Amino acid sequence: MSPSAPAPASVGRPVWPVRLVAALWRRRLELLRFGTVGGVAFVVDFTLFNLMTHGPVDVLAHKPVTVNIIATGVATLVSWVGNRYWTFATRRTRHRVRELLEYGAVNVGGMAISSLCLAVSRYLLDLDSVLADNTAKVVGLVLGMVFRYVLYRTVVFRGDG
Repeated sequence: MSPSAPAPASVGRPVWPVRLVAALWRRRLELLRFGTVGGVAFVVDFTLFNLMTHGPVDVLAHKPVTVNIIATGVATLVSWVGNRYWTFATRRTRHRVRELLEYGAVNVGGMAISSLCLAVSRYLLDLDSVLADNTAKVVGLVLGMVFRYVLYRTVVFRGDG
């Protein structure tokens, strides 16, 4: 390498996995709170889903995607309160109604991911056991969680006042 040639871009800068780990470490408290709120919402979602699909209130047992939408809707309201007033308390906006609408829109995307996983399991793979339904919900919730966290942080709770 000649003295006049520019140095490679990676010299002196950490590679992306190191930067990602460092960024996650700086946000560890926020991620812990997000996980806690998500855990509470998960319990609400799963309890309602299983009660209405496989439990004593199984009036919609034949419509698992509809039940998923209802259970996720209730869990969304629980998680909005927790995320607004605890996880992203320093980043919430002054416009509560707009924030709730944005939060709801993001959750429609997360719900679509979860419902798609459940629909694939039920209608494409023809799996209708309690284990299959709950496995599909877990896969959908994990994928939706990543989607939600990124959009909550960048779109909903952006800290404008």
